[in-house]
Amino acid sequence: MLSNKPGWHKIGEVKADFKMENESIAVLGADKFKSILLKVTDAPINIEGIQVFFESGDMEEFNVKNELKPGSETRKLDLKGGAMEIKKVIFTYKTVPNQQDEKAHVELYGL
Repeated sequence: MLSNKPGWHKIGEVKADFKMENESIAVLGADKFKSILLKVTDAPINIEGIQVFFESGDMEEFNVKNELKPGSETRKLDLKGGAMEIKKVIFTYKTVPNQQDEKAHVELYGL
C-alpha cells in the first residue's frame, strides 16, 4: 500500500453517498504536493476521473477508470507542474451495482 509509505499524507476525505456522480474534497493547509492518490474503504466505487484544482487557478485532469474495492487505491498520479498547492480535488464516479446501501469512504493522499 502506497499510502502507508513515508512521505504520503492524508490531505482530505469524503463519503461518496452515490446520490451524485461527483464528490469534492477540499484540501486544507498550504502544503505542496507532487503526486496524489485516492484510497477507498467501506464499499467499492468505480472512479472515472479526477480533477485537481490548484491555488494558482490551474486545473489538471486525470482519466482513471478504475473500479476500486475496499482497501485498494488508485495508481499514483503525478502532477505535471511539480510540487503544487492543491485547493481541491473533484472525482467523478459510478455506483458499483448492488452497492446502493453502502457508502464508500474515499481518502485523498498527497506526496
